[in-house]
Amino acid sequence: QVQLVESGGGLGQPGGSLRLTCAASGSIFRIDDMGWYRQAPGQQRGLVAVISSGGNTHYANSVKGRFTISRDNAKNTVYLQMNSLKPEDTADYYCNANGVAGTWSPFTTWGQGTQVTVSS
Repeated sequence: QVQLVESGGGLGQPGGSLRLTCAASGSIFRIDDMGWYRQAPGQQRGLVAVISSGGNTHYANSVKGRFTISRDNAKNTVYLQMNSLKPEDTADYYCNANGVAGTWSPFTTWGQGTQVTVSS
């Protein structure tokens, strides 16, 4: 099994920054895409940013120019640098990864989520 563990959430001020980290562990042969999603109260979970194993990135329009996704393939870790935070960024943030497990089976897995609150 492949597990994802997020860290780095918490309280941020408007205009401030936070950095989220997500580390994958377990029986992993290859990780393809890694991404961040978020879900605000009463809303559906939606894509924030995704990065391929080759470093190609895609962002939601609402975070373009403010958030940066990156990854360290050697560490099976993905990061989300969040700058110029806005109150509307408040949500639970979830890490997602897909690839091939050590059992040669494809996997898609989610982290447990980390809460981000943007407030003065």
